[in-house]
Amino acid sequence: MSVPKIGITTFINEDKLTIPTNYIRAVSESDGTPLILPKISKETQIKEQIENIDALLLTGGDDIDPSLFGEDPHPALGNIEPGRDEYELKLIEMALSKDMPILAICRGAQILNVSQGGSMLQDIYDQTESPVIQHQQKAPKSHLSHAINIAQPSLLFDIIGADTIMTNSFHHQANSQAGKGFHISAETNDGIVEAIESTVHKFVLALQWHPEACFATDENSRKIFRAFIESAIE
Repeated sequence: MSVPKIGITTFINEDKLTIPTNYIRAVSESDGTPLILPKISKETQIKEQIENIDALLLTGGDDIDPSLFGEDPHPALGNIEPGRDEYELKLIEMALSKDMPILAICRGAQILNVSQGGSMLQDIYDQTESPVIQHQQKAPKSHLSHAINIAQPSLLFDIIGADTIMTNSFHHQANSQAGKGFHISAETNDGIVEAIESTVHKFVLALQWHPEACFATDENSRKIFRAFIESAIE
């Protein structure tokens, strides 16, 4: 059986690209071959990147540029990563056109949703009507800090096999309305969107939490990565 090649996006600073090793470890220990995707601008080269991988992992990072969904910057908007949004939008478009498996995490979930016309909250603490729980936990990254409720039927439910699980949480932005061809498949008890997924592709799953950070200790996180890697083999 061939080992699927998983393209992993990076965080972008002014003069360097970085990636937490948890993403690499989660892919490798789930029997995928991790390949790091540097940001480039030429569409022909981005197409070559897509042609040389079997699945796409969109990682976390800084905030999404609100101009991409028609809004001015909120006072609580954090750092954005110049050029990353535009690069990943092209990656996503090409991957979806090939029905390539995609696992999108935190910031990755947001840029995926925006790419399909979805909306998002620039700051959940200010832009929700009812009080929200803590979504930027102070505990270690591997700690499961709050519950999420998983919809049925959904790909996420099929993977996990439960309608409520615990996750970690490190975000102040979140998806709001799902984009075209997507639906919301998990929320927290305070109504914040925790997962969206495609209704028209075989495996396109976007998670607001960080299963790669819990991979060593949490079976549900391992289930997610195993299902993702297996979808790239089929």
